[in-house]
Formats: sequence, C-alpha cells, structure tokens
Amino acid sequence: MLQYMQLARMAMIKNDIQQHYFLYFLLSFLSAIFLFKFFFNKLTKPKASNLKLPPSPPMIPFIGHLHLLGPFFHESLQNLSTKYGPIFNLRLGVSRWCMVVQSASAAKEIFKTNDLSFAQHPKLPFADEIPYGESGFFSAPYGDYWKFIKKVCMNELFSTRQHERSRALREEELDRFLHEVFESAKKKDVVDVGVELMKLTNNIVCRMAMSTRCSEKNDEAERIRELVKETFEVGSKIFIGDVLGPLKRLAFWLYGSQVIDVTLRFDELLEKILKKHEDKTRKGENEDLMDVLLKVYNDDKAEVKMTRTHLKALLIDIFVGSTGTSTEAILWTLAELINHPNVFRKLREEIKLVVGSSRLVKESDVVNLPYLQAIVKETLRLYPPLPVTTRECRQACKIKGFDVPQNTMVAINLYAIMRDPELWDNPNEFWPERFLVSSKEHEDGISVAENSNFLTFGGGRRACPGGKLGLTMMHTAVAAMVQCFDWKVGGDHENKVKVNMEVGKGVFIHLAHPLKCLPVICFNPFASSIN
Repeated sequence: MLQYMQLARMAMIKNDIQQHYFLYFLLSFLSAIFLFKFFFNKLTKPKASNLKLPPSPPMIPFIGHLHLLGPFFHESLQNLSTKYGPIFNLRLGVSRWCMVVQSASAAKEIFKTNDLSFAQHPKLPFADEIPYGESGFFSAPYGDYWKFIKKVCMNELFSTRQHERSRALREEELDRFLHEVFESAKKKDVVDVGVELMKLTNNIVCRMAMSTRCSEKNDEAERIRELVKETFEVGSKIFIGDVLGPLKRLAFWLYGSQVIDVTLRFDELLEKILKKHEDKTRKGENEDLMDVLLKVYNDDKAEVKMTRTHLKALLIDIFVGSTGTSTEAILWTLAELINHPNVFRKLREEIKLVVGSSRLVKESDVVNLPYLQAIVKETLRLYPPLPVTTRECRQACKIKGFDVPQNTMVAINLYAIMRDPELWDNPNEFWPERFLVSSKEHEDGISVAENSNFLTFGGGRRACPGGKLGLTMMHTAVAAMVQCFDWKVGGDHENKVKVNMEVGKGVFIHLAHPLKCLPVICFNPFASSIN
C-alpha cells in the first residue's frame, strides 16, 4: 500500500513538473511571438498617411481591443460609440482589424451604395480543413456559385409560389402546436413555451426541407435537432482562433476534431436522407426542398454544377440558420405582450374584429391585422435575432468619408442602429404604435414602417433570404397564442408576475431564463375535437 502511495505521489510530482514546464514554454512562446510581431510591424507596417481611417481606442499588446468587449458584443460596441463615434476601428487579437459601423446612413452606404464591395462574409477560419468548408450558402465567397445557389433558393424555397404551396403545411403544424398547449391548459400544467415553439419551428422547417416532422418519434429529425445544437456549441469554440493570429492553430488543435466529428455525423445522416429521396419519385405539389436540390444536382445543363458536398452544406445552413432565431423572436414577442397587458388586449380585440369568434386566425388574415404587424416589427427592432452582422470589403472603398482597405472586416451593429435615439423616439421602449401607418406620414409619403432604419434582416445581396418565412411564422404563431390563451407566468393566477427580460449571453439575442407559463383557455377553435 505504501509503495502505491509513493508511486502516486511521484506521479503527481512529475505531473506538476510537466505542467510548470508547459507553462514556462507557453509564456516564452507568447513572448517570442509578441516581440516578433512588434518588430515585424515596425518594419513592414504600410504607410497609411494617405488613408483616412476611423478612430481607434488605445490597444493592449497581443490582445488588441479584446479587453473592451464584454459578454454582450452588441452592447459593448454600442457603449464604445459614445466615445469614439458611430464608426471606429477595433483590433481583435493579434492582427484581425474590424471596422465597426453603428449609424443607419453608414449602413445604407454598405448595403446599397457599395453593396457589391461588401457582398461577402469574412472567410471562416480553417475553412480548408473543415469537411464542408465554404461550400454552404452563408459561407461561400461571392461569385458564380453563390449567385447561382441564391437564385435556386429564392426561386425554389423562398419564392411567393413556394410560400403559398407550403401554407397548408405551416397551418397544420400550428394546429398540432395548439392542440398540445390546449391539453396542458386542461390539465393546468405549466408549459415551457420555448421548448414547444422550438418543436413548432423545427417541424415546419423539416417538413419543408425533407417532408418529415421533427417529433420525438422520428430518429432522423431528432438527430438533426441535436446536431444543430452541437454545431453552435463547437463552432463558437473554434472560431475564436480567428483572433489569435499566429496562435490560431491552437484553437484548431483543441476543438478542430470536435467540429469535424459533428460535421461528419451530419454528413452521414444527410447522405442517408438524400439516398431515400433519390429512391422516391415526387413531382409537382409533392416536391420538397431536397427534391428540388437533387434535380439541380442531376441537371447536366445547370449553370453551375452542384456537388454532393454542396447539397449537404446548403441543407446544414438551412437547418442551422433557421433553428432558434424564429423561436426566440416569438418568445420575445409573447414576453413583451405579457408585460404590456394593454397591448395584449388591443391585439386580441383586433383579431376578434377581423377574424370573428368562430375560427382560428390564418395566414391570409395577417394583411388585415396592422397592429399585429406593428407588434412583430417592434419586437424585431428591439431584439434582432442576429444583432451584429459582418461583411468583408472585397475592393477598397469609402464609407462616410473613411477609407476601407480591401479585405477589411466590417461589423454592422443592427442592434445599436435600431435603438439610436436620433432615429427613434424612446428607443428602448416597447411601443408598437410607432410602426402603424397613420394619416400623418413623412413628407416623401413613406411611413415609419418602410424606412431604411429597420434593419432586422440586414441588407444588400447578403441580407437574410428567409425573412419572409420567418415573419410568416411569427405573425401566425403570435396571433394564435393571443387569440386562444391568457398566459400566466409561472402559473401565477393573479397575473402579477412579469417576465424576466434578462438577455442571455451569446451571439444571438435570447431570453436568459426559460419562459414558463400556465396557458388559460380564452377561445378554443378545436372544442368539438378535443372535448
């Protein structure tokens, strides 16, 4: 026994020595890199005397301005603008420069005047070593392939024709969602609203993409849901390598294998689904997105040849891009409505006036529900799903008089623009009426709802292509939830508890705490089938 204890102690001492040596090595390596970068920059830094660059805060060696950025990236940038103005430069880590834009007029120059110069997202770190690399729609560089696949998506997935074709599917999934909530209401069970809404949005996307629901009984769809979650988690780890300069390889050593593992598992699943679709013959009304993509893949006369990797990368982009954002937007809307009962009542009255008291609200009713539309826009103004969008300058240009060198990363803070007190009255207040088209319009005849300050979905060629679908899901889900139920936070029957509006940490704006409510039935359009 004593011998084992001595061996264990020797092993611990050996481990401590190894850790100390590793720490000394790491510190020496970092110091060497810092000295190299310092002298290298002195010798090779290009003369910028002829360039007019935005102001920049004081830097710390090696980390640049990373110490100025808190857990809420969009708020950190917004705070910095009070001292350095709406346009300034930040150095993220060793060598990654980023131009921050937080004014609507500057964003307009990026999205419209110089749209072609900014028609590209920054290159993903380690894109050449990750299985799908830049084969997806969001990561692909601007060029023939990206333009071709955008045309395919806009014509075959997000077009008005396809939108109308999938309307019955969306209404069917909304009915399923409501039935589940009605069952909970009858049992007086508190509902985790976010979990139920995630099922709703995932079911819609899965059915539109591959004709299957994301229910617990469907192994493939459930695996997709879990893989999407893992993709977010490991992706955020490896992408920090982009700010480490010469040390970015360290991030890939630590997390690269996880990213590759998740991608390969996604690849295996998608390959299985693709083969199933290839064995089936679906035409016309029964076609889904995967059928459309397979037609393009098998079309030898297509403008750009799509490989199997392209197919699967595009499907991953759709699943990842649509997961969470629509759910969170609906959650924020319901939370604000609960905390503003007067707005809740006014919306319910509008729905009752337009729809009546005998049927469920439908997508076709939304056009006649202006207050509903105003509520959704106001929520998206306050809580844009992606608060900061990025671009890369493909060719040197000027923004608001400042020079933007080629390959510069640009971060447009949509959150700050849509809360700018110079553009919006009481910008931090939830006030849907600001978006109502009244008799008092602007001199140019354009209402507040149509101006260029509302940038939830970005702008230009790289704007979110699924904005229309996302709005449709938001409008109908919010309308149905208000029409059918009262929502008691945490089961509070006195209706005195308000929703905790704390924002969670992360890239996306989401509620920090689950929204759990007791649904109380107000109107049941399925009474005959449920009771």
